[in-house]
Amino acid sequence: MNRRIFLRGLGGACVAAPFLSSILDRTVQAQPAAPPKRLIVMYTHYGCITTRFFPKKSHGPLTAADLEPTTLKHLAPYVDKLLMPRGIRAMNEWTATMARGQGNDRHTQVNGSYFTCHPVTPNSDDPFSFAQATKFNAMPTGPSLDHVIARQLSPQGTPLLLSTAGQRDNPPSAISYSAAETLFRGLNASQAFSSLTGLFGAGEPTSPDTYAAIRGKSVLDLVKDDLQTLERFDMSRTDKQKLAAWKELLHATGSVVASPNCTTSLAAALGATQENVDLVTTTSSTDDMLTRRISDSLDGADLYSNLAVLAAACNANPVIFLKYPPNYYFKGLGMTQETASLSGRLDSAGMVGTCVPGVIDMLLTIDDYYARKFAHLVEQLNRFDEGDGTLLDNCAAVWFQDVSDGCARNLNNLPIVQVGSAGGYFKTGWAVNVEDGSPDLTTGNSEITCVDGGPNEVDAISQATGTDPSLANAPINKYFCSLMNALGVKAGPDGFPAPGGSAPVTHFGMYDRTEDFIGGGIHPPTIHDPGEFTALKASS
Repeated sequence: MNRRIFLRGLGGACVAAPFLSSILDRTVQAQPAAPPKRLIVMYTHYGCITTRFFPKKSHGPLTAADLEPTTLKHLAPYVDKLLMPRGIRAMNEWTATMARGQGNDRHTQVNGSYFTCHPVTPNSDDPFSFAQATKFNAMPTGPSLDHVIARQLSPQGTPLLLSTAGQRDNPPSAISYSAAETLFRGLNASQAFSSLTGLFGAGEPTSPDTYAAIRGKSVLDLVKDDLQTLERFDMSRTDKQKLAAWKELLHATGSVVASPNCTTSLAAALGATQENVDLVTTTSSTDDMLTRRISDSLDGADLYSNLAVLAAACNANPVIFLKYPPNYYFKGLGMTQETASLSGRLDSAGMVGTCVPGVIDMLLTIDDYYARKFAHLVEQLNRFDEGDGTLLDNCAAVWFQDVSDGCARNLNNLPIVQVGSAGGYFKTGWAVNVEDGSPDLTTGNSEITCVDGGPNEVDAISQATGTDPSLANAPINKYFCSLMNALGVKAGPDGFPAPGGSAPVTHFGMYDRTEDFIGGGIHPPTIHDPGEFTALKASS
C-alpha cells in the first residue's frame, strides 16, 4: 500500500485515538445540529430624522406602543424580537476643523471606515480639498466586517453583497473591502439569482452532495477513500468500533446540513423568478428601480430582500449585506431631488444653498420607505420555521445607517435596529443604552432646520441638527465583536478575529476612538475598550 496514502488515512484516526473511549459515548448521544446563524445587514445612506426614529425609551423593555409614534412603527409586530442598541458611535467622523477624524471627505472616509474601523488612504488634512486621490479614491487600510466573518464561515470565504439598485459602488459610498485598499463590489439581482438557482432542484430540497460542493467538503469526505482502504485491513473488533465511532463523530459535527426550505417553490413564493429579476435588472438607469412595482406586494427593493431571504433559507451564505444606493432620486415617492441634497435640507448637494420647502416631510417619507423595506425583510425571514423557531430567530438582521442626522453628519447616537437573536445569543424586546444605561438618551435635534425657501440657517457641519458630541460615544467596534461572537467567529490570542482561532473576539479594527483617525494612521493601532457589549447578550 502506498505509504503516503496510508499515513493520510491513518493520521486522522491516530490523532483521535487518545479520545476514542469518550467519543464513543458522545456519538451515541449526538443530537441534531443546531440551525446555522446568519448576519443580514441592510445599509442606507444619509442618516434619518433621528427625533422621529428613536423611541423615547433608550433603555428598557419595548412595547408596540413605544414604536407606534416613530419611524419604526412598521416593526411593531416584531417588537418581542427587536433589539435597539443605543449610545453607539461609528468611526472617522468628518468635521470642518478635523476635530474627530480625517479630512478626506464626509462620505468617503465615513463609509470606508464604517465596517473596517480603519482610516482611509491616501490621507488628507484639508477637509475642503477636491483632490481626486483623497476625496474620491481613498480606501481603508483594512478589510470590512463582512469579509472578516466570511473568511471563517462563508463558502469560498466571501460574503454575499447585494447592490439593491444595481449600482456600481466606488470609494465615496463603498462599504465592503476584502483587504486593505481592495474594494469588493456587490451583485445585481440577475447575478445573485443565477448564483442561487443551482442550490435546488424542481420542487425538491437541496441534496447534501450539492451543499457539500457549494460549501466545501466535510472532513469525512476529504479522507473518505483512505478510510475505506483502512477498513479493508484486518483489525480487531475494538479498533473497528473505534474507527466507526470516529467516523460517526465527524458525520455529526462536520457535515453540511441541507435546509428543507430550499426549493424552487420557495423561490417562487418569494417572487424570485427569472421574469421578476429581468424586470429589475433591465430597468433604465433613469427610472426609480427601488420603488418600481413588480406585483401588488413586491417592488424592486423587496425583490433584493427576498433574494437575501432565499440565500439565508438555503444556507448559501451566513453573511449577507443589502446595500442601498447613495445620492438617489426616489421618483416613486414623489421626490424631484436626490437624497444627498435633501439630507442637507438644501437644493444642492453642497453645504450651502436654499432650504427646500417641506424638506422634513420629504425626509420622513424616505425614512418611512426604508423602515418598510426593513420590516418586509424581517417579515419574510419570520415566515419560515427552522429548529425551535423561525429563520428570523437564527439571524441577526440589522439596519445600519451611515450617519445619524444627514445634515450634521454626526456619527454618535447612531440609529441601529436589530431584529432576531442569532439563535438566542442576543437579548430581544429591549432598547439597551450600552453607554451608560440611562433610559432618556437624547433623540438628537433633526427637526431644527432652516426656513422654507430661505437661505440655509443650519450650518451643515456644526452639529446643530445632530447630537452633542460628548454623548452616545460607545465604540461600534464592540457591537461588531458582539455580532461576530454570536455567529461563532473565533479570535487568536490577541483577541482579533483569526481563522483557526479558538478565543472569543474582543478586538476589531485599527482604532475605536474617532479622534485617533486624525492624520490617517499616524497613531499606533489602539483598541481602548476591548470586548463585546455584554449588556446585549440574552444572559445579561
